[in-house]
Amino acid sequence: MNMTTTQLPAGADRVYDVIVLGSGAAGFAAAVTASCRGLQVLLVEKTETFGGTSAISGGAVWLHDTDQARAAGYHLGADEMRRYLKEVIGAGYNPALIDAFIDNGREALSFLQAHSELKYSLRPLSPDYYPDLPGGTQTGRALEIDEYDGRKLGEHFKDLKRPPDGMLLFGGMMVNRVDIQHFLSFKRSPQSLWHCLKLMGRYAIDRLSHPRGTRLTVGNALIARLATTAFANGVDLWLEATPDALLIEQGRVEGVQITWRGQTRKVLAKGGVVLAMGGFAAGAQAAAQRPATDSEHWSMSPAANVGDGQRLAAAVNAAIGDNLSANFFWAPVSVLRKADGSLERFPHLVTDRAKPGVIAVNRAGRRFVNESDSYHCFVQGMFANGGANAPCWLICDSEALNRYGMGLARPRPVDNSALIEAGYLLRADSLAELALIAGIDATALEQTLTQFNADAVLGVDRQFGKGSSAYNRYMGDPLHGPNPCLKPLHKAPFYAIRLFTGDLGSARGLVTNGQANVLDRSGAPIPGLYAAGNEMNSIMDGTYPGPGITLGPGITFGYLAASDIAARLEHNTHPHAQTGAPHVLRTAHLHD
Repeated sequence: MNMTTTQLPAGADRVYDVIVLGSGAAGFAAAVTASCRGLQVLLVEKTETFGGTSAISGGAVWLHDTDQARAAGYHLGADEMRRYLKEVIGAGYNPALIDAFIDNGREALSFLQAHSELKYSLRPLSPDYYPDLPGGTQTGRALEIDEYDGRKLGEHFKDLKRPPDGMLLFGGMMVNRVDIQHFLSFKRSPQSLWHCLKLMGRYAIDRLSHPRGTRLTVGNALIARLATTAFANGVDLWLEATPDALLIEQGRVEGVQITWRGQTRKVLAKGGVVLAMGGFAAGAQAAAQRPATDSEHWSMSPAANVGDGQRLAAAVNAAIGDNLSANFFWAPVSVLRKADGSLERFPHLVTDRAKPGVIAVNRAGRRFVNESDSYHCFVQGMFANGGANAPCWLICDSEALNRYGMGLARPRPVDNSALIEAGYLLRADSLAELALIAGIDATALEQTLTQFNADAVLGVDRQFGKGSSAYNRYMGDPLHGPNPCLKPLHKAPFYAIRLFTGDLGSARGLVTNGQANVLDRSGAPIPGLYAAGNEMNSIMDGTYPGPGITLGPGITFGYLAASDIAARLEHNTHPHAQTGAPHVLRTAHLHD
């Protein structure tokens, strides 16, 4: 180990300017911002890979008035953004935090794009999830991460969190929203066919020397872009490192006690500690905070996200959000039990529910929701009627399955027989047989399909309005008419997949101010302690206004936390200076 320092405070093993706990988008945004401002940063990750939930996310960000939106001619007013968020959030609207998000989101993204590998592009069409509400838009707020060459990570590529198999094609090929549409259309569009052939050619070359494709998209591209810059800037990454406790002196957070490589180390942070460990959705305490769900609820949050941030912050009396609209960001999830006994979870976000020829029914054989609405809304529909709609069944006919796939089942020409044998995908030659296999009321299911099919022919869903909003139609099949979300289910065999309530992560977290400084229960900032991402209490109050409403604020407040720390260090107001602890010169980069 090589380390250069003039003096370490008594009992300290190492000293950094900033310690960031958690390696998702919020954590990396804080680490990159701090390192670009000349600070020495330690990034601590509990698991053996970096990226967290962000690495397996869609990678989109939802921000106000970005450079990309301006360049495309969408200069949307801040008052319209506030109006929309007030409509969606309701009583939980927090003006101070929303203003911090609106006022600083563009600056955060611009800084990171100017000083790192991060690169986003405006989605040409991406409606807010409630586009018909006052202030809602169809374009201008959602940005999509640009694909990235994972080979630029060098030796760190192996440590990047791999997406679940269900999110990959051909055993290791990543695709984004545009790619998926090309694969669904390759038989109908020469342009789509050429796009798919190029992707498969690149993937074939990758597999000659890599365990998976190196063309990274969505969340993997986001994390890889930030990580490449972080490593170039000398950010130290400790994998499989467990934060045991905050180091506190007179109410100030001065560092973290960390178990790493079999040793317990006391690491000081001259400027502050940023908590960004992803929340508590995988923790034992999560069930008590979602009383509307039954015992079969599945979270997509990594197993390590068990609430460590809240546990650590409890030592300084940190406040935790209360009375949120929802304590989690909901998504319906299907589960495959593999032959070896392991389970694979698949979140039904964008690939199937809105497509023509697909409906959802409860055990009584009745539809209960607009299948094309957002995943958060869909699960809220599952909660309705005392939870009678959970679990439910996603049903399609052979034409829809062959064209779009459903859940883990792929479109033709993929053979889905293994999923049928595993009991994940139910197949039947008639609706009556499908109802019997699934345990659905057969008479009611027949009646439901008769009504739905009659509406689908006309292109209008009179019962729930599937395909009635700009967001609905955006999620459907743009090449299908008159309604891109509606088609009769009539061609046997019929298929069904069981959906459970699930979530993408927790919304309830540590209460902060507009600089991401954690507040105590009296409302006062806790010196030296910050939170961002799902560790921070949701500024959306547990609602889901649009695509990327977790990553957008996560990046923004990660940036704000690091910027506040940098400003305090520049003015020599960090905790060590305030408490009179020995002055420590910035350490050189550490190599073990």
